[in-house]
Amino acid sequence: MTPRTHVTIGLIQDAVTGDQTQTLTATIARIRDAAGRGAQIICLKELFNAPYFCKSLKQEYFNFAEPIPGATTEVLRALAAELQVVLIVPMYERQGPGIYRNSAAVIDADGSLLGVYRKMHIPHDPMFEEKYYFAPGDAESDGPQSASGFKVWKTRYGTIGVLICWDQWYPEAARITSLLGAEILFYPTAIGWHPAEKAEWGDAQLEAWRTAQRAHAIANGVFVAATNRAGFEPEPLTQGLEFFGHSFVCDPFGRMIAEAGTDPAIIVASCDLSLIESTRRNWPFLRDRRIDAYGPILNRWMG
Repeated sequence: MTPRTHVTIGLIQDAVTGDQTQTLTATIARIRDAAGRGAQIICLKELFNAPYFCKSLKQEYFNFAEPIPGATTEVLRALAAELQVVLIVPMYERQGPGIYRNSAAVIDADGSLLGVYRKMHIPHDPMFEEKYYFAPGDAESDGPQSASGFKVWKTRYGTIGVLICWDQWYPEAARITSLLGAEILFYPTAIGWHPAEKAEWGDAQLEAWRTAQRAHAIANGVFVAATNRAGFEPEPLTQGLEFFGHSFVCDPFGRMIAEAGTDPAIIVASCDLSLIESTRRNWPFLRDRRIDAYGPILNRWMG
């Protein structure tokens, strides 16, 4: 079989309006739009069918969680098979009684559920109170090649890795997933501005977010695709959060192939996977790693 050299990916940057049923209906229409424009692998935003509920601590928000597989993934499995597309479906997972995860289901183009990635790095910041809601991912594996909770999937259109939001700041996560064989790193995301900070820090925060992920593409010789949510979400007794969008795809040189603005958008980008080989020949970062000298990275601090 001739290796596939080109794949077209679609990122759906949107906001959540209405209940989970309405959101799913709207998302299905956007998936159809992306597929109609040639997208073969389509990634949704973090917690795609719920508001970003981690802005406050409320027990009723646990009710957003659902099992994987479950009703939502069954609908999207049928859609993936119909459209012959790979879907990355980030959602709030109820893995078991009292065990909830920030997860992403990976569905292949024949509708098969390949597995689930569970967010490894869980933040705890004002308005991002995720440790209350999510247990972190771990080394458990449900089938695909994995290492300490990081996974890759060999889909119909390419080998992909999925990392979620806060994971995107950690070079270790990108490196391990790339070493497992990922050709494209997908980062479904929910990141935005605190309104009181935007004027002073907004531009710097956005640029840091883009730079960190483009650096992962360069350091590992892979494509990177980040899917953010958009729009303002209020929260009682707070100023709410403004999600800044700017979903993008970049190549192994860190060059932007496609990028959205702050409004809801669907972006579609063609990725030439042969660029991975040529980039790594010219920038052999993986070859020249001193794996014999990296033991200290397992320490939290050595100062």
